[in-house]
Amino acid sequence: MIENNRPLTKVFTIFILWIILGITFAVYFSRLFIMQVIEGDVYRSQSKTISSQVSTIPAQRGEIFDRNYTLPLVVNTDSFAVNITPGEIPSSLYDTVTNRLAHFLSINKKEIDAKISNRKSFSTIEVKSNVPFSIISNIAENSSDLPGVSWVSKPTRNYIFNGSLSHIIGYVGNITKEEMNVMYNQGYKANSIVGKTGIERQYDSLLQGTPGRELRTVDVRGRIISDTPIVEVPKSGKNLVLTIDQTIQTLAEKALGERVGAAVVLKAATGEILSMVSYPYFDSNIFATENSSNEYIKLMQTENNPLLNRAVDATYPPASTFKVIMSTALLSEGAFSPDKKIECRGNMSYGGRVFHCWQDEPGHGFLDLREALAQSCDIYFWVVGRDYLGVDSIAYYAKEFGLGQDTKIDLPSRATGFVPTAQWKERRYHEKWMGGDTMAISIGQGYTLVTPLQLANMLAMVSNGGKIYKPHLLKEVRDPVSDEIISETKPEILLTSHSIPEEVWPVMQDNLRYTITDGSGKYPMANKVVKTAGKTGTAEVTDVKQKVWHSWMVAYGPWDGPVEDRIVVAVIVEAVNGWEWWAPYATNIIFQGIFAKQTYDEAVDALGFRYLVKPKNRQD
Repeated sequence: MIENNRPLTKVFTIFILWIILGITFAVYFSRLFIMQVIEGDVYRSQSKTISSQVSTIPAQRGEIFDRNYTLPLVVNTDSFAVNITPGEIPSSLYDTVTNRLAHFLSINKKEIDAKISNRKSFSTIEVKSNVPFSIISNIAENSSDLPGVSWVSKPTRNYIFNGSLSHIIGYVGNITKEEMNVMYNQGYKANSIVGKTGIERQYDSLLQGTPGRELRTVDVRGRIISDTPIVEVPKSGKNLVLTIDQTIQTLAEKALGERVGAAVVLKAATGEILSMVSYPYFDSNIFATENSSNEYIKLMQTENNPLLNRAVDATYPPASTFKVIMSTALLSEGAFSPDKKIECRGNMSYGGRVFHCWQDEPGHGFLDLREALAQSCDIYFWVVGRDYLGVDSIAYYAKEFGLGQDTKIDLPSRATGFVPTAQWKERRYHEKWMGGDTMAISIGQGYTLVTPLQLANMLAMVSNGGKIYKPHLLKEVRDPVSDEIISETKPEILLTSHSIPEEVWPVMQDNLRYTITDGSGKYPMANKVVKTAGKTGTAEVTDVKQKVWHSWMVAYGPWDGPVEDRIVVAVIVEAVNGWEWWAPYATNIIFQGIFAKQTYDEAVDALGFRYLVKPKNRQD
């Protein structure tokens, strides 16, 4: 009997289970119906009144070091931003609180009022940044009388080595609306601090870091409900190691002195920039002040534009330094024998006018290519340029050396210079190219324009035997916590000359050495420590009153050393300075300081240049 009832027991058990499941489902369904339909408006109202308030925690910006990673060039200084939450201030105390806060911050109360559009808002508003700890201490001591006032850490940039590094490193500032429109999808916010110029701008994405977040539960008015926030810790930006050697930078800065111009020191075989000086310069730290906009306007209105990086962003006629390219073109083309001589009598007639060599009557006499380059004879290069090379050939070889092209150095602004052609003149001025135009560009005058960095590259190509390496300022990217090298900049070829025969380069190297030992650089470039090869240049500039001259010098050394040890120096002193033909002297001081491991003063004394150096604050 019992066995016969087993199927009925199973059916009964299954029936009970279905009933339980049905009741459970009915309960859940009815509860969901009540919550979503009957009480839906209540819960929707609650969801609108409770939300998360997210506050950004600024990330520490990466620091910048010189090439040895032992000398910080830019660090972060502790400072604070003072904020106010107007909704947390009782209405009766608003004027009292804002008056006291304005007093602590040394600002006008109207500045605070202008930033607060809604006194009942619980949104946090930044009143002032770059506030020192001493002021924060005063505010903290009176916090009970300052409801709604708070502060957060907001480090500012401290540019330790100012002066000539200002053009390289640049400065930072608040993001503008225009910048925000471009960078909104890259993680930037309306209150982001971004690089404006130099390395700060070029590598802003590496230096930025990742901001942290603080999340709190707040009601619809922004009032905090939960006491315990959820904090996402910010990640500091990467540290940058530059190719700059601060010792050489100081040496070059002092060698150029307070002369409007520029100096570039670069490693020929890698493209590393060891020093880059442009004078006048500015103090990057002024852009960390509240009056940074006014300071910028002042700099823009200052004579000789301190904001201009003359090493890469200003162009000049190359003058006689261009004869390096002319000589290379002659040797490559075989259009005129380097041993054949041309007589220089100091002047020559052409096209109804008289052209004067810099060495006027009686002139240089009979010169071959080597002597013409060494003595920088204008008449020699006028003749060979006009009668044997021509404008198209000259322009071709100028571009082989990188003139008129982007140097691609890792800076946000850089000029390309200009190499003229006959076709360009006809289109630009609707005038035919004349023989006189060819004569002008043959000695680096006329329409040709170059930057100091381009001329440094020109000498690097001679030193390297036909290659120019991409100039760069970034050496390494390092982790800010572990110091581990994340990436390194490897040497990269920018240009390779395929039209200049290999046998030309040793000849050019010897000719440029001869220019130093027996030519125009004999006295200012005499040096017992290092043998150099290079070329002087004097660019004529005509102002309203008279003719004045830029002073050029480009050289590399050691001339007799391994290619990987060679350093190129290019210096220009603008015509706005009093004429003293200073570029070759400054260049020699830089070489002496580098290879003798001497300071500026030690190098000046070792070279016997003390009598040439003007004492500071001299009263005449």
